[in-house]
Amino acid sequence: MIASPPPQPPRKNHAGLARLAPALRHSLAGLRAAWDEGAFRQEVALAVPLIPLAFWLGQGWVEVALLAGSVVGVLIVELLNSGIEAAIDRFGDDWHLLSKRAKDLGSAAVLLALLLAGAIWAAALYHRFLT
Repeated sequence: MIASPPPQPPRKNHAGLARLAPALRHSLAGLRAAWDEGAFRQEVALAVPLIPLAFWLGQGWVEVALLAGSVVGVLIVELLNSGIEAAIDRFGDDWHLLSKRAKDLGSAAVLLALLLAGAIWAAALYHRFLT
């Protein structure tokens, strides 16, 4: 006898295109929640001029994609880091080695994303103005 899958919770009953509206609402709620994070606001403040600048600086679609994508990548990693921090903070303010490790790893991911974006932008600026 083949076992049937367990019933889905009510919030998972949407299928196909019916999932788009709830997913969009959750995504927008996540962006609103991220706006409460100072680091996210700072990165958005950098992204606002950098993304249009990528279209001017980039010489071809690949360069534009790398420049703009590296900036958006920083925002994505920051959102994931904020999600990790929120999940850890849910359990309280008690210090725990694993909580610290999770937060430190998330912070390190943001640092690497920032360094990668900085390197891509530095290389593009060098190529555009100094070669």
